[in-house]
Amino acid sequence: MANKDYYEILGIQKGASDEEIKKAFRKMALKYHPDRNPDNKEAEEKFKEINEAYQVLSDPNKRSQYDQFGTTDFNGGAGGFGGFDFSGFGGSGGFGGFSDIFENIFGGGGGGFSGRRPNAPQRGDDLEYTLRLKFEEAIFGVEKEISIDKKEKCEKCNGTGAKEGTSPETCDKCGGSGQMRVQRNTPLGSFVSVTTCDKCGGTGKIIKEKCVHCGGNGTVRRRKKIKINIPAGVDTGNVLPIRGQGEPGKNGGPSGDLYINIMVEPHPNFKREGINIYIDTHISFGKAALGAEIKVPTVDGPVKYKVPAGTQPGTVFRLKGKGVPRINSKSRGDQYVKVIVDVPKDLNDGQKKAILDFMEASGEKFEGDKKESFVDKLKNSFK
Repeated sequence: MANKDYYEILGIQKGASDEEIKKAFRKMALKYHPDRNPDNKEAEEKFKEINEAYQVLSDPNKRSQYDQFGTTDFNGGAGGFGGFDFSGFGGSGGFGGFSDIFENIFGGGGGGFSGRRPNAPQRGDDLEYTLRLKFEEAIFGVEKEISIDKKEKCEKCNGTGAKEGTSPETCDKCGGSGQMRVQRNTPLGSFVSVTTCDKCGGTGKIIKEKCVHCGGNGTVRRRKKIKINIPAGVDTGNVLPIRGQGEPGKNGGPSGDLYINIMVEPHPNFKREGINIYIDTHISFGKAALGAEIKVPTVDGPVKYKVPAGTQPGTVFRLKGKGVPRINSKSRGDQYVKVIVDVPKDLNDGQKKAILDFMEASGEKFEGDKKESFVDKLKNSFK
């Protein structure tokens, strides 16, 4: 590695800040870590380069010397790979010797690499539930009680998994770490691989007598009722998170969350688009022509509306503030009403004569089939 560009290896500029170096190392280490690239020699060599580069550039003294002399041989030609002794990394050697670096950078958990701190606190799994609401319930909000099957901490053993009156014991094979380190020597130095302890399964604890209630799992599955306040204005596709109502965590970790998937049933008359509501209303030909006060259904109940004379079919008028409430807001959308003018069918003779009189008064002649005989017959019947 002597005389190779450490900045290039990490993909950063020479004047990079400490935070930029740390961020670049994290990204590269995640990509080429041996746990993610098993039996990949190329990735293994790349991982060595990345870690060597970080060892130098993260140390102010080493970085200054490297920037000044452009060499990695800080130990005066000492043994190891390019002037570095891999067995000295972290005091334990090899990939396992980088644990201190990873714990500092990835928050103490090894960045999620397999075989690292299996007994660390783990967040519980999330749960999902599909909740069906009536149209009005989604508009105005509602309190619902649901039942879900979920794991809960065993009350008999308080989640330890051990029989009442006993406690889990520290694993004597791994010392409670949940990990076993296996050292191997190679021409490049000594390397340590980290594996899960086969005696405790990575928990760091041994349960000699299991809880009879939970079988040693520390959790039991129960049917639980949960009350949920649904805010006004929700719609199909909305997801409401209920924090901490998912599966319990492990090793003292927090519980997961419960996600409520909303599905709203359609309404026979109202149609919703966003925060607005749409509806068709039917009026007679006479009311459309002369104007009238009608009652229009809304989600708040029927309201009166003055239809102006000469209203044409398909006219749309707006009822302000009669739509859907905005979630967590006092404002509301509007309701749009489309006018459907009903054309009368099966007219009686009196109705037909009235229409004919209207047509004549309007200077319009009836030009349907059998015009003469029909008109004459109709007029004669009223003499």
